[in-house]
Amino acid sequence: MTLKISRGYSRRRFLGTAGGAAIGALALPHLSRAADRPIVTSGVQSGDIGTDSGMVWARADRPSQMLVDVATSESFANVRSLPPIAALPESDFTAKLLLENLPAGQDIFYRIRFRDLADINVASEPVVGRFRTAPADRRDVSFVWGGDVAGQGWGINPDDGGMFTFATMRKHRPDFLLHSGDTVYADGPIRSEVTLPDGKVWKNLTIPEKAKVAETLDEFRAAHKYNFMDEHLRAFNAEVPVFVQWDDHEVTNNWSLSKQLPAAYKERNIALLAARAARAFHEMYPIRASIAEPGRLYRTLSYGPHLDVFMLDERSYRGPNGPNQQDAYGPESFFLGPEQMAWLKRGLLNSRATWKVIASDMPLSIIVYDDAPNRQGSEAVAQGDGPPRGRELEIADLLRFIKTSGVVNTVWLTADVHYAAAHHYNPDKAQFQEFDPFWEFVAGPLHAGTFGPNELDNTFGPEVKFIKAPGPGKQNLPPSAGMQFFGHVGIDGKTGQMTVTLRDRADVALWSTTLEPKPV
Repeated sequence: MTLKISRGYSRRRFLGTAGGAAIGALALPHLSRAADRPIVTSGVQSGDIGTDSGMVWARADRPSQMLVDVATSESFANVRSLPPIAALPESDFTAKLLLENLPAGQDIFYRIRFRDLADINVASEPVVGRFRTAPADRRDVSFVWGGDVAGQGWGINPDDGGMFTFATMRKHRPDFLLHSGDTVYADGPIRSEVTLPDGKVWKNLTIPEKAKVAETLDEFRAAHKYNFMDEHLRAFNAEVPVFVQWDDHEVTNNWSLSKQLPAAYKERNIALLAARAARAFHEMYPIRASIAEPGRLYRTLSYGPHLDVFMLDERSYRGPNGPNQQDAYGPESFFLGPEQMAWLKRGLLNSRATWKVIASDMPLSIIVYDDAPNRQGSEAVAQGDGPPRGRELEIADLLRFIKTSGVVNTVWLTADVHYAAAHHYNPDKAQFQEFDPFWEFVAGPLHAGTFGPNELDNTFGPEVKFIKAPGPGKQNLPPSAGMQFFGHVGIDGKTGQMTVTLRDRADVALWSTTLEPKPV
């Protein structure tokens, strides 16, 4: 079926329909007016967009069939209705669908409703979402990134505007969000009230499942559903695709297979907790499934001639957290692991995109201790000053490969540490020098406690060009303190220049730089 191409749409009209019951029964004559309809519980999402396709997602409140209509105009002229997808208790009534055969560089509108499996003549009111497919030509590209949502007990506080950073990011009308992980804090209970140092009270919306650490599959699911209660997050998801990766708090703080769980956990098996968390994560986001490895999260997302995004998984294949001081590479020092490393090298070598963004859920040279109070053990890559050791051996090998293979225009984007920073990596100032200079940009938290700054490791020669962090004695600041950060990337379609800007939740541009691409 040929879809009619629309060159624009009314933002006001779209936003008026995106968050809830968008199209009435008169627009859909077959829709029952039954009082007890299914409900779209958590808004809609899109993600993993390509030039001709994209994933869409929604959740119902009962056994249902998800019905999806897709069009290239908000009027849904020449609409294409797709076959139903089951939403059953086994997936917590979530369903997702890959929309295919879409035109490149086009605004796509989708409409989701659920048909009750107990009575197929009864259906929910529909919810509308949109995304823009990746361009086939060299048009401008704009996206935002960050991580860390509902952490440290800072949940949805209506008195503070809720998860306000998502409303700020949406104003930029980005092509997508690169979510750098810690999408939830499954290990972080949300209490109804938190007393601040100045005596004021932070008041959270709460649900029973967030009163404790997540251990069961339903509790992990609930951690994600809690975030979807926020109106700003739902409005953002309806309009902006998400490219999502996970870090540690989707399971528990600093988890690896050697994790010794604290007393709050009755379930002591970290592998079982991680398996439950992974299932909930895949159910709750519009991630493309991997045929080669079901459940795989590392993947390449190509967003037109100017951009390839390499989404890393630095959690699933790592060796145990610990000293990580090995001089030789082996299972104890795995971070990406051999298979993911081989995939990344192939992808970088074969990429013809102007920019190769490496989406790393953890920073390269910021020291993150596994046992922070005692400043011991390794959670991230950095092992302390000196030549590469432990997990740094893997990164050294990758940086050497990028240089010797002639791969150009790599940029690393990350979050995790709950402050904003810009690092330029200079081989002349590094202990390991077999690499070309590159940039790493750090953003977040999007809605969590603000921390830092952390120490830097000199192995790869990071130079701090910008930093915004609370500083000593001012750790775990609430979102109301205003130190919530996201990054914005703009790629000029004509010149290929990349402009990176670090912003706070009030949309103040804190720091910016424009990078000139080398010829590919």
